[in-house]
Amino acid sequence: MGSLRGSSSIFNVDSPQQDINVPPHVVQSLHYLSLAFRPREDDKIDFRRSFTPQFISSRGNEYFCEIDEEYLTDRFNLTGLNTEVQYYQYALDLITDVFDLDADDELREQIEKSARHLYGLVHARYIVTTRGLAKMLDKYKKGDFGKCPRVLCDQHPLLPMGQSDLANQKTVKLYCAKCEDIYNPKSSRHASIDGAYFGTSFHNILFQVYPALVPEKSIRRYEPRIYGFKVHACAALARWQDAQREEMKARLHAVNMDPGFIEDSEDENDEFDDDDEVDDKLEPAKGTLAAGGTNSARMDVGI
Repeated sequence: MGSLRGSSSIFNVDSPQQDINVPPHVVQSLHYLSLAFRPREDDKIDFRRSFTPQFISSRGNEYFCEIDEEYLTDRFNLTGLNTEVQYYQYALDLITDVFDLDADDELREQIEKSARHLYGLVHARYIVTTRGLAKMLDKYKKGDFGKCPRVLCDQHPLLPMGQSDLANQKTVKLYCAKCEDIYNPKSSRHASIDGAYFGTSFHNILFQVYPALVPEKSIRRYEPRIYGFKVHACAALARWQDAQREEMKARLHAVNMDPGFIEDSEDENDEFDDDDEVDDKLEPAKGTLAAGGTNSARMDVGI
Protein backbone atom coordinates (compact mmCIF):
# COMPACT_ATOMS: atom_id res chain seq x y z
CA MET A 1 0.00 0.00 0.00
CA GLY A 2 2.90 2.33 0.68
CA SER A 3 4.24 1.91 -2.88
CA LEU A 4 0.83 2.67 -4.33
CA ARG A 5 0.53 5.88 -2.34
CA GLY A 6 3.98 6.93 -3.37
CA SER A 7 3.38 6.23 -7.05
CA SER A 8 0.11 8.18 -7.02
CA SER A 9 2.01 11.39 -6.20
CA ILE A 10 2.96 11.82 -9.85
CA PHE A 11 -0.66 12.68 -10.58
CA ASN A 12 -0.64 15.63 -8.18
CA VAL A 13 -0.82 18.58 -10.57
CA ASP A 14 -0.18 21.03 -7.72
CA SER A 15 3.29 19.65 -7.09
CA PRO A 16 5.92 22.03 -8.58
CA GLN A 17 8.48 19.24 -8.87
CA GLN A 18 6.40 17.06 -11.19
CA ASP A 19 5.81 18.00 -14.82
CA ILE A 20 4.17 14.83 -16.11
CA ASN A 21 1.05 15.11 -18.23
CA VAL A 22 -0.87 11.87 -17.68
CA PRO A 23 -3.98 11.15 -19.81
CA PRO A 24 -7.22 11.02 -17.79
CA HIS A 25 -8.04 7.44 -18.85
CA VAL A 26 -4.70 6.25 -17.42
CA VAL A 27 -5.41 7.95 -14.09
CA GLN A 28 -8.87 6.34 -13.96
CA SER A 29 -7.48 2.88 -14.77
CA LEU A 30 -4.87 3.19 -12.02
CA HIS A 31 -7.57 4.34 -9.62
CA TYR A 32 -9.72 1.27 -10.24
CA LEU A 33 -6.66 -0.97 -10.08
CA SER A 34 -5.70 0.51 -6.73
CA LEU A 35 -9.15 -0.35 -5.41
CA ALA A 36 -8.37 -4.03 -5.99
CA PHE A 37 -5.44 -3.84 -3.56
CA ARG A 38 -7.21 -1.64 -1.04
CA PRO A 39 -8.68 -3.49 1.95
CA ARG A 40 -12.43 -3.64 1.50
CA GLU A 41 -14.72 -2.93 4.41
CA ASP A 42 -16.67 -6.15 3.95
CA ASP A 43 -19.19 -7.45 6.40
CA LYS A 44 -17.55 -9.63 9.01
CA ILE A 45 -18.00 -13.35 8.64
CA ASP A 46 -19.54 -15.17 11.56
CA PHE A 47 -17.46 -18.34 11.97
CA ARG A 48 -20.39 -20.06 13.66
CA ARG A 49 -22.56 -19.76 10.56
CA SER A 50 -22.23 -21.08 7.01
CA PHE A 51 -19.65 -19.08 5.02
CA THR A 52 -21.15 -19.13 1.52
CA PRO A 53 -24.55 -17.55 2.28
CA GLN A 54 -22.84 -14.80 4.27
CA PHE A 55 -20.35 -14.13 1.49
CA ILE A 56 -23.02 -13.99 -1.24
CA SER A 57 -25.27 -11.69 0.78
CA SER A 58 -22.45 -9.28 1.65
CA ARG A 59 -22.56 -5.81 0.12
CA GLY A 60 -20.50 -5.67 -3.07
CA ASN A 61 -20.66 -9.42 -3.74
CA GLU A 62 -23.81 -9.32 -5.86
CA TYR A 63 -21.87 -10.47 -8.93
CA PHE A 64 -21.01 -13.84 -7.36
CA CYS A 65 -23.17 -16.94 -7.51
CA GLU A 66 -23.32 -19.70 -4.92
CA ILE A 67 -20.89 -22.54 -5.55
CA ASP A 68 -22.25 -26.05 -5.02
CA GLU A 69 -20.82 -27.86 -2.03
CA GLU A 70 -20.06 -30.92 -4.19
CA TYR A 71 -17.82 -28.77 -6.36
CA LEU A 72 -15.97 -27.34 -3.38
CA THR A 73 -15.34 -30.73 -1.80
CA ASP A 74 -13.91 -32.23 -5.00
CA ARG A 75 -10.16 -31.67 -4.67
CA PHE A 76 -9.69 -32.04 -8.43
CA ASN A 77 -11.53 -28.76 -8.95
CA LEU A 78 -9.11 -27.00 -6.59
CA THR A 79 -5.91 -28.18 -8.24
CA GLY A 80 -3.10 -25.64 -7.96
CA LEU A 81 -4.91 -23.19 -5.69
CA ASN A 82 -2.99 -24.27 -2.59
CA THR A 83 0.04 -22.35 -3.87
CA GLU A 84 -1.93 -19.16 -4.52
CA VAL A 85 -3.79 -18.78 -1.24
CA GLN A 86 -2.28 -18.23 2.19
CA TYR A 87 -3.69 -20.46 4.95
CA TYR A 88 -5.21 -22.55 2.17
CA GLN A 89 -6.43 -25.47 4.27
CA TYR A 90 -7.94 -23.24 6.96
CA ALA A 91 -9.62 -21.13 4.28
CA LEU A 92 -11.05 -24.21 2.61
CA ASP A 93 -12.30 -25.51 5.95
CA LEU A 94 -14.03 -22.19 6.57
CA ILE A 95 -15.72 -22.26 3.16
CA THR A 96 -16.87 -25.86 3.60
CA ASP A 97 -18.08 -25.14 7.15
CA VAL A 98 -15.70 -27.54 8.95
CA PHE A 99 -13.47 -24.87 10.50
CA ASP A 100 -12.87 -25.55 14.20
CA LEU A 101 -9.53 -23.86 14.90
CA ASP A 102 -9.33 -21.89 18.13
CA ALA A 103 -7.47 -18.86 16.79
CA ASP A 104 -7.10 -15.27 17.92
CA ASP A 105 -8.85 -12.38 16.18
CA GLU A 106 -5.84 -11.44 14.02
CA LEU A 107 -5.41 -14.96 12.67
CA ARG A 108 -9.15 -15.28 12.09
CA GLU A 109 -9.09 -12.07 10.05
CA GLN A 110 -6.24 -13.40 7.89
CA ILE A 111 -8.06 -16.70 7.37
CA GLU A 112 -11.24 -14.84 6.45
CA LYS A 113 -9.39 -12.81 3.79
CA SER A 114 -7.84 -15.99 2.42
CA ALA A 115 -11.25 -17.65 2.33
CA ARG A 116 -12.71 -14.75 0.32
CA HIS A 117 -9.80 -14.91 -2.11
CA LEU A 118 -10.06 -18.70 -2.43
CA TYR A 119 -13.80 -18.48 -3.04
CA GLY A 120 -13.20 -15.97 -5.84
CA LEU A 121 -10.61 -18.16 -7.55
CA VAL A 122 -12.86 -21.22 -7.32
CA HIS A 123 -15.76 -19.08 -8.56
CA ALA A 124 -13.89 -18.35 -11.82
CA ARG A 125 -13.65 -22.11 -12.46
CA TYR A 126 -17.18 -22.90 -11.35
CA ILE A 127 -19.02 -20.40 -13.56
CA VAL A 128 -17.76 -22.07 -16.75
CA THR A 129 -19.32 -25.39 -15.74
CA THR A 130 -22.85 -26.39 -16.70
CA ARG A 131 -24.27 -25.61 -13.26
CA GLY A 132 -22.34 -22.39 -12.94
CA LEU A 133 -23.42 -21.14 -16.36
CA ALA A 134 -27.05 -21.82 -15.50
CA LYS A 135 -26.82 -19.83 -12.26
CA MET A 136 -25.06 -16.90 -13.92
CA LEU A 137 -27.63 -17.01 -16.71
CA ASP A 138 -30.41 -16.47 -14.18
CA LYS A 139 -28.61 -13.47 -12.74
CA TYR A 140 -27.98 -12.14 -16.26
CA LYS A 141 -31.66 -12.34 -17.15
CA LYS A 142 -32.58 -10.54 -13.94
CA GLY A 143 -30.11 -7.76 -14.72
CA ASP A 144 -28.14 -8.30 -11.52
CA PHE A 145 -24.95 -7.12 -13.23
CA GLY A 146 -26.41 -3.83 -14.41
CA LYS A 147 -27.48 -2.31 -17.72
CA CYS A 148 -25.36 -0.98 -20.56
CA PRO A 149 -24.78 2.77 -20.11
CA ARG A 150 -24.76 3.32 -23.88
CA VAL A 151 -28.02 5.02 -24.88
CA LEU A 152 -28.40 3.21 -28.20
CA CYS A 153 -28.15 -0.21 -26.50
CA ASP A 154 -31.54 0.36 -24.79
CA GLN A 155 -30.32 -0.80 -21.36
CA HIS A 156 -29.14 -4.21 -22.49
CA PRO A 157 -27.99 -6.38 -19.54
CA LEU A 158 -24.27 -6.71 -18.86
CA LEU A 159 -22.00 -9.57 -17.86
CA PRO A 160 -18.98 -9.44 -15.53
CA MET A 161 -15.63 -10.30 -17.06
CA GLY A 162 -11.95 -10.09 -16.28
CA GLN A 163 -9.16 -8.74 -18.43
CA SER A 164 -6.67 -11.15 -16.88
CA ASP A 165 -6.85 -14.66 -15.44
CA LEU A 166 -4.15 -13.80 -12.91
CA ALA A 167 -5.13 -12.35 -9.55
CA ASN A 168 -4.23 -8.75 -8.58
CA GLN A 169 -3.78 -7.65 -12.18
CA LYS A 170 -7.06 -6.10 -13.38
CA THR A 171 -10.35 -5.27 -11.72
CA VAL A 172 -13.68 -6.62 -12.98
CA LYS A 173 -15.33 -5.02 -16.01
CA LEU A 174 -18.83 -5.32 -17.48
CA TYR A 175 -19.35 -6.61 -21.03
CA CYS A 176 -22.24 -5.66 -23.30
CA ALA A 177 -22.97 -8.22 -26.01
CA LYS A 178 -24.97 -5.73 -28.06
CA CYS A 179 -22.31 -3.08 -28.64
CA GLU A 180 -19.45 -5.51 -27.86
CA ASP A 181 -17.75 -3.08 -25.52
CA ILE A 182 -16.70 -3.14 -21.86
CA TYR A 183 -17.47 -0.66 -19.08
CA ASN A 184 -16.47 0.11 -15.52
CA PRO A 185 -18.94 -0.80 -12.77
CA LYS A 186 -20.83 2.14 -11.28
CA SER A 187 -20.35 1.12 -7.66
CA SER A 188 -16.92 1.44 -6.08
CA ARG A 189 -17.56 -1.80 -4.20
CA HIS A 190 -18.02 -3.67 -7.47
CA ALA A 191 -15.14 -1.82 -9.09
CA SER A 192 -12.76 -3.17 -6.43
CA ILE A 193 -13.50 -6.84 -7.24
CA ASP A 194 -10.63 -8.71 -8.82
CA GLY A 195 -11.31 -9.55 -12.47
CA ALA A 196 -9.65 -12.96 -12.04
CA TYR A 197 -12.71 -14.06 -10.02
CA PHE A 198 -14.65 -14.16 -13.33
CA GLY A 199 -11.90 -14.80 -15.87
CA THR A 200 -11.49 -13.75 -19.47
CA SER A 201 -13.56 -16.54 -21.04
CA PHE A 202 -16.79 -16.77 -19.06
CA HIS A 203 -18.84 -14.23 -21.02
CA ASN A 204 -17.85 -15.77 -24.34
CA ILE A 205 -18.53 -19.34 -23.19
CA LEU A 206 -21.99 -18.31 -21.99
CA PHE A 207 -23.02 -17.19 -25.48
CA GLN A 208 -21.46 -20.28 -27.03
CA VAL A 209 -23.55 -22.55 -24.80
CA TYR A 210 -26.67 -20.40 -25.17
CA PRO A 211 -26.48 -19.03 -28.75
CA ALA A 212 -30.12 -17.90 -28.64
CA LEU A 213 -29.10 -15.20 -26.17
CA VAL A 214 -26.77 -13.51 -28.62
CA PRO A 215 -28.46 -10.17 -29.35
CA GLU A 216 -28.58 -8.41 -32.68
CA LYS A 217 -25.56 -6.19 -33.03
CA SER A 218 -26.18 -2.52 -32.51
CA ILE A 219 -25.99 -0.95 -35.99
CA ARG A 220 -27.31 2.41 -34.88
CA ARG A 221 -24.69 5.07 -34.41
CA TYR A 222 -24.99 8.59 -33.16
CA GLU A 223 -24.85 11.09 -36.04
CA PRO A 224 -23.76 14.65 -35.21
CA ARG A 225 -26.25 17.23 -36.47
CA ILE A 226 -26.47 21.02 -36.58
CA TYR A 227 -30.02 22.36 -36.73
CA GLY A 228 -31.16 19.00 -38.04
CA PHE A 229 -28.53 18.74 -40.78
CA LYS A 230 -25.82 16.09 -40.63
CA VAL A 231 -22.27 17.29 -40.18
CA HIS A 232 -20.49 16.50 -43.43
CA ALA A 233 -17.98 13.70 -43.14
CA CYS A 234 -15.46 15.63 -45.21
CA ALA A 235 -15.26 18.22 -42.44
CA ALA A 236 -14.24 15.59 -39.92
CA LEU A 237 -11.71 14.18 -42.39
CA ALA A 238 -10.26 17.64 -42.99
CA ARG A 239 -9.91 18.26 -39.25
CA TRP A 240 -8.17 14.92 -38.85
CA GLN A 241 -5.79 15.69 -41.72
CA ASP A 242 -4.98 19.10 -40.26
CA ALA A 243 -4.26 17.55 -36.88
CA GLN A 244 -2.00 14.94 -38.45
CA ARG A 245 -0.13 17.60 -40.40
CA GLU A 246 0.42 19.73 -37.31
CA GLU A 247 1.64 16.69 -35.39
CA MET A 248 4.07 15.81 -38.19
CA LYS A 249 5.33 19.40 -38.33
CA ALA A 250 5.94 19.35 -34.59
CA ARG A 251 7.92 16.12 -34.86
CA LEU A 252 10.01 17.51 -37.73
CA HIS A 253 10.68 20.76 -35.87
CA ALA A 254 11.79 18.73 -32.87
CA VAL A 255 14.62 17.23 -34.96
CA ASN A 256 15.39 20.57 -36.69
CA MET A 257 14.05 19.59 -40.08
CA ASP A 258 12.09 21.80 -42.47
CA PRO A 259 8.54 20.40 -42.84
CA GLY A 260 8.24 21.65 -46.41
CA PHE A 261 4.46 22.10 -46.21
CA ILE A 262 2.79 24.86 -48.21
CA GLU A 263 0.92 26.98 -45.69
CA ASP A 264 -2.68 27.80 -46.39
CA SER A 265 -2.04 31.46 -45.54
CA GLU A 266 0.29 32.00 -48.50
CA ASP A 267 -1.03 34.03 -51.41
CA GLU A 268 -2.11 31.87 -54.30
CA ASN A 269 -0.65 34.46 -56.66
CA ASP A 270 2.80 33.33 -55.58
CA GLU A 271 2.30 30.22 -57.68
CA PHE A 272 1.70 32.33 -60.76
CA ASP A 273 4.77 34.46 -59.96
CA ASP A 274 6.88 31.34 -59.80
CA ASP A 275 5.55 30.26 -63.19
CA ASP A 276 6.47 33.66 -64.69
CA GLU A 277 10.01 33.35 -63.34
CA VAL A 278 10.33 29.94 -64.95
CA ASP A 279 9.11 31.35 -68.27
CA ASP A 280 11.65 34.21 -68.06
CA LYS A 281 14.41 31.69 -67.57
CA LEU A 282 13.29 29.58 -70.49
CA GLU A 283 12.95 32.44 -73.01
CA PRO A 284 16.67 33.43 -73.07
CA ALA A 285 17.53 29.80 -73.55
CA LYS A 286 15.36 29.66 -76.63
CA GLY A 287 16.96 32.86 -77.98
CA THR A 288 20.42 31.48 -77.50
CA LEU A 289 19.59 28.45 -79.54
CA ALA A 290 18.32 30.64 -82.38
CA ALA A 291 21.37 32.91 -82.33
CA GLY A 292 23.78 30.02 -82.35
CA GLY A 293 22.73 28.97 -85.83
CA THR A 294 21.44 25.59 -84.80
CA ASN A 295 18.34 25.75 -86.94
CA SER A 296 17.62 22.04 -86.70
CA ALA A 297 15.90 20.75 -83.62
CA ARG A 298 16.99 17.21 -84.50
CA MET A 299 20.51 17.93 -83.27
CA ASP A 300 19.16 18.49 -79.74
CA VAL A 301 17.96 14.91 -79.60
CA GLY A 302 21.16 13.50 -81.07
CA ILE A 303 19.99 13.14 -84.65
